[in-house]
Amino acid sequence: MFEKVQKIVAEQLGKKVDDVKLESAIAEDLGADSLDVVDLVMAVEEEFDVSIPDEKVEHMKTVNDIVEFLKTSIGEE
Repeated sequence: MFEKVQKIVAEQLGKKVDDVKLESAIAEDLGADSLDVVDLVMAVEEEFDVSIPDEKVEHMKTVNDIVEFLKTSIGEE
């Protein structure tokens, strides 16, 4: 599952896949602004067919936070 998320994050933020780590902070390490985060969330929702509530998005600070949310929402892939 991390690899899928990693690829989406890299595509959305214009980064190399290798630069996106599990512990990468979305804003601080990867340079995402609020609009980038919205686009990123939409891409993740589309890819995994889930809906991420706004209150959950506010707490997603790292790539791992996204992966953990997906694991609890749709189960391990």
